[in-house]
Amino acid sequence: MASGKIDLHTHILPERWPNLRQRFGYGGWVELEHTGLCCARMQVDGRFFREIDSNCWDPARRISDCDRFGVSMQVLSTVPILFSYWARAADALVLARLLNDHIADVCRTRPDRFAGLGTVPLQDPALAITELERCMGELGLRGVQIGTHVNHWNLDAPELFPFFQRCAELGAAVFVHPWDMMGQDAMSKYWLPWLVGMPAESSRAITSMIFGGVFARLPSLKVCFAHGGGSFPFTLGRIEHGFRERPDLCAIDNAISPRETLGRLWFDSLVHDIDSLRFLLRLVGAERIALGTDYPFPLGEREPGRLIEAMTELTNAERARLLFGTATEFLNLPSS
Repeated sequence: MASGKIDLHTHILPERWPNLRQRFGYGGWVELEHTGLCCARMQVDGRFFREIDSNCWDPARRISDCDRFGVSMQVLSTVPILFSYWARAADALVLARLLNDHIADVCRTRPDRFAGLGTVPLQDPALAITELERCMGELGLRGVQIGTHVNHWNLDAPELFPFFQRCAELGAAVFVHPWDMMGQDAMSKYWLPWLVGMPAESSRAITSMIFGGVFARLPSLKVCFAHGGGSFPFTLGRIEHGFRERPDLCAIDNAISPRETLGRLWFDSLVHDIDSLRFLLRLVGAERIALGTDYPFPLGEREPGRLIEAMTELTNAERARLLFGTATEFLNLPSS
């Protein structure tokens, strides 16, 4: 992939899947109710979650949108509500395999336009490793997308370490996306879980992994955080200060500071604000930031790469790195 744009952060669904409530005998599963030729409603136990359009499942529609904005490749991952970490692990594995097979099929049909990240039932790390291995082997995916926490486990949980270790061994890219935002019951108005909770979730995940020593113990592990790392980059000073001033609380599992760990982290560019992107660039450099849009959802960047292209101070090499070079390296894609 020598030029163009690679969109690291896009979501896709199958057009249809079985009624999982009926199949497994309990609720909580997402269902699709098609309301027309090109639109559907995502619902959980009859409660409305989100209206979606055919660009959420139709590869031809996606390619048409990509062509309009010069996107040469989309990286496909599921919609985070489908992680299903709350469910019985064996049942969540059934859904994960269905979703992963679908993504792999789309990628196989147009490998020049799509690459894929799988999903795994992280509530059972052993099952998750089995599905990770299938994703990286049989399915030819580039890695996995995971949530910012797994039920009561933060990402530093010892139970999850073998999974991250296997990701490192396989060279699997790990894309961390916020989900199941903390404090939702107290944020019922104004879309606050998406506006406030999501950035906090990403900071929770990054700080947990740093303080838990995950990056220190697995130097080859590649992890990218959605939405520019959420609130983490902009509260790093506070987090670093806490690490220095209260090592008895913060440095109990890892002696390497958050700021020293920055060179190990990857981020997408979805920060919505040019000054925020400038700040992130100063913090970690273009080598650690990849174009991401959250296509096809409303909190995404409507014109992929517009923010990057508006930064007139970038060199051609920096712009190319942001638009496709970083994603190429992160996903271990062919460079030409």
